[in-house]
Amino acid sequence: MTVEHHLKDHDLRVTDIRKRIYEYLVDLDTAVSHAELEMVFSNDFDRVTIYRTLNTFLDKGILHKIPTDTGSAKYALCKDHCTTEEHIDDHVHFKCSKCEKVVCLHDLEIPNVKLPENFKANNAVLMYEGLCDKCS
Repeated sequence: MTVEHHLKDHDLRVTDIRKRIYEYLVDLDTAVSHAELEMVFSNDFDRVTIYRTLNTFLDKGILHKIPTDTGSAKYALCKDHCTTEEHIDDHVHFKCSKCEKVVCLHDLEIPNVKLPENFKANNAVLMYEGLCDKCS
């Protein structure tokens, strides 16, 4: 499926920034921060436009947000099953303590935890930290 079809499939107009950020994310094997995208696209787009594009992609089920231990967030493409109404991002993430890359481990689901009575979870995040395959 082309980038244009994928964006239209999520009810989005195809704009230059949406197309370029999506193409950039497809080529990555790691999650990326707003600041990293800013460095890549700063000559073409301002930081607010990049931020709005990330939020639009989040709202439309194209990206999911990964909180980090620094208080910032990283973003990675969702699998095909995420929608505008529901993100299904129940997989484990891994952060390399050497190169600081964050990767989605889609084949590892977050285990179901029995919460205390009257507690209801809306989201779960599980992050392992260590050395990635390139740094170990």
